Amino acid sequence: MRQSDDDDVGSETLHLLMALVPEEDVEKLGVLNEAGDGVVAQSVPRLAKKGDSKEVVPSVSGYDYVVASWGDGSFYTYSLAEKVWMTLGLTPRCLGNDQQRLVYDDLGLPEFGLADGEISAEFHWSASRPVSWHMSNEYLRKYLWMRGAIGVRVFYYRTLLVDRPEIRGLMGGQSHASIDAAGKWCDLDIQEAEGGLLLQMWASVAAVSCELCPEQSAEGLVWPGIDGPMTRDRANATLHGGVVHLDDRFLERYEQSVFYDSTPSRRGDSNPSYRGQWSFTDCKRVGRNLVRVSIRELYKPKPDREIVHAHKFVVDPALVAGRDLNEEHIVSKTQRFVEQLVLLDEGLLGLAHAVGVNVESNTLFGISRRELDANGWMSYPQLGRLAQVVPLDLAQGAFLSRCKSLHEIWQRIPKGFLRSLLRRAGCPGEALKDLGSLKLLQGLLNIFEELDAHQENADALVSKDEPEGWQRDNQRMAPLFLNNDLRIADAHETLGGALQALQAMGFDIASLNQGYGRAIDFVFDAVTRAFAALNEPLHRVLRR
Repeated sequence: MRQSDDDDVGSETLHLLMALVPEEDVEKLGVLNEAGDGVVAQSVPRLAKKGDSKEVVPSVSGYDYVVASWGDGSFYTYSLAEKVWMTLGLTPRCLGNDQQRLVYDDLGLPEFGLADGEISAEFHWSASRPVSWHMSNEYLRKYLWMRGAIGVRVFYYRTLLVDRPEIRGLMGGQSHASIDAAGKWCDLDIQEAEGGLLLQMWASVAAVSCELCPEQSAEGLVWPGIDGPMTRDRANATLHGGVVHLDDRFLERYEQSVFYDSTPSRRGDSNPSYRGQWSFTDCKRVGRNLVRVSIRELYKPKPDREIVHAHKFVVDPALVAGRDLNEEHIVSKTQRFVEQLVLLDEGLLGLAHAVGVNVESNTLFGISRRELDANGWMSYPQLGRLAQVVPLDLAQGAFLSRCKSLHEIWQRIPKGFLRSLLRRAGCPGEALKDLGSLKLLQGLLNIFEELDAHQENADALVSKDEPEGWQRDNQRMAPLFLNNDLRIADAHETLGGALQALQAMGFDIASLNQGYGRAIDFVFDAVTRAFAALNEPLHRVLRR
């Protein structure tokens, strides 16, 4: 429903609904009565006694409809017809607040937003808002095909036209003319009105055929490096060879949606799946941005559109030959980072136990080695997000976001716990109270290095005297300070300073013209080395 707010020239009113008409009835259809109403049902049945409405079946002149619409002149409501969404197996969800829309999804695949539209509207001299419904052409035609029916648009249209001689010619010199269209598919009325000529039309038009849309099919796809078109039967029979390489950006579709599970395995495999309905299998990361998978595994049961999606990212074997297949990928980098965090967690907790510092939790970073060993990253979605695809042409915003995520994971360490360790080492409380996590960790590293250099054990940490040089800058911690600068780099000047720090640490910032992929590699490696620098002297002290 679309209603103009005034009667100026060019203003329009449109009421439209779609009926499902058997193919054999279309030729003799004429103009259906609901053309002027714009809704399937007007008001409610008038009842005199019990059971008076038992024969009431809402319809468009006896035909089914696509959108169920009801109105009484003041209030109107809309939804996808029950027959439609139940026959197609769609699931509705409601968008509330000011939108008040219904959206229908096919969660079996999944496909989202296949049909949607406003739920309600009001009319008091003018419409509160235009109401429109949209439906996927593929799904609408599928439903029409299932029903053996044509989609017929039944509508009323009204507009005020400029008074022109050619329109007057259609009116045959009359002030009010009704024109019958050939085939009786519409009634046209033109009459004089204040400000111009008022045109009104009531029509029923066959608009959508019941022919199925071509479906995406994985049958017959040609894969580089494999001779001839591929079919499911041929793929299933391929026991040896038949390997293809995909650009790992094919994973982004699954990583960016909460409906899929795209968490990498402990071995670095990336096998997206959908709620137990289907899954990719045996997708192994090789090199920085490649995923290797056999054709046999790729064609194992899953929707054809997922195989077609993977095909869009296939890499020619000639290009694969020029890649370093031993280069580390983002999942491996994340795994090394996590391993250093867990080692630091275990080391600091062991040190606390040795020097008598009470700890309220059995993990400082919220990551348990036992859970990692048992279930990988499944319980830690933040690790999966950290290990998402990093293309070489990574955008600046995505680079800064990943740096922020990297920082936030280790930033969970309780500052009070770090201060307790430093106080046990003799550091004055006044000097500690304003220090953040970075400075506190740097102080501990300085003390660990001093203890390790003198072959001391954990007991030697405890002291009443302030340790010498514990507040000095330690270059081995510089990557963590850099990562913190990148985390807060939301202004051009700030980012410029952080990039200069990157350059000072040995990164060629000229390469950023091609993207920030190499920069995130550098930051990951540097941060991991910084935590390794903490772990090495700490664990040597603990082992003595």
